[in-house]
Amino acid sequence: MKFLYKVPGYMLLLFGGFCLSWGGFIVRSFETSDAWKILLLRSFFFFLGVSVFLLLMYKKDAFKTVKKAGLAGLIGGFVMSFSFIAFVFAMINTSVANVVFIISTQTMFLAIFGYFYLKEKVSIIGLLSIILAMMGISVMIGDSISGGTLFGNLVALTIPISFSILVMIIRKNANLDLVPAIWYASISSTLISFLMTSDLSFSNNDILMGFLLGVPQLTFGFVCITIGSRTTKSVTIGLLMLTETIFAPLWVWLFLNEIPPVSVFIGGSIIIFAIIIKSLDKTKQISA
Repeated sequence: MKFLYKVPGYMLLLFGGFCLSWGGFIVRSFETSDAWKILLLRSFFFFLGVSVFLLLMYKKDAFKTVKKAGLAGLIGGFVMSFSFIAFVFAMINTSVANVVFIISTQTMFLAIFGYFYLKEKVSIIGLLSIILAMMGISVMIGDSISGGTLFGNLVALTIPISFSILVMIIRKNANLDLVPAIWYASISSTLISFLMTSDLSFSNNDILMGFLLGVPQLTFGFVCITIGSRTTKSVTIGLLMLTETIFAPLWVWLFLNEIPPVSVFIGGSIIIFAIIIKSLDKTKQISA
């Protein structure tokens, strides 16, 4: 699996966004589990998936790799687990459209944090791409955005901020392998969701859905995102992660026969156009 470290960062991020895009469809396929039980199943299988990845990748040096991640890995893991839990509370306390839109603001947070923390320049093309991407998101789900609750919206806002902080930690410590950070996150989110779950009975279908969330979606997704972020500029990471927003309604349409409105296709096209424009940006990246 060490070949992953030789794959261009943008390709890993695109694949990571593709993996994460299946989340909404899989969650909709649960039968009886509530939000905390879904989080428990997802986190547990996520823990198993990352553990297997570390063992296959590093074999007897797996523990040494986790230890080498040090404080950066611990902080990154804590930040990521907080994001997982915030996602559950946000889904409960505000609309799905609100959550999707607020999460998409990670594109702006990554650009801002990258500029001030990593001293990465944002070119005119990069800025234009961000504006176009946010316009595309607005077109996609603008009609579905509601007021929601202030609490739910504020909790949702911590998700893009948490992800952006995680990326800053990865970018700042590009010489370290911080895949262990997501291993720490899987442990803490599993423990917290276990404590919050009173009923530990699950249907066979829900166990399967939990596996699909924890392994193909989260493990594959975040391993690729973590590795890909080491060598990719913050603005580009934010734009590439919007592939999650583009693909998510497509799976629901294909497999659940929920036909998305025309605005989804128009908005998605604008986002793709923004990503293409950014790919033409030849502005030299400034290292941290």
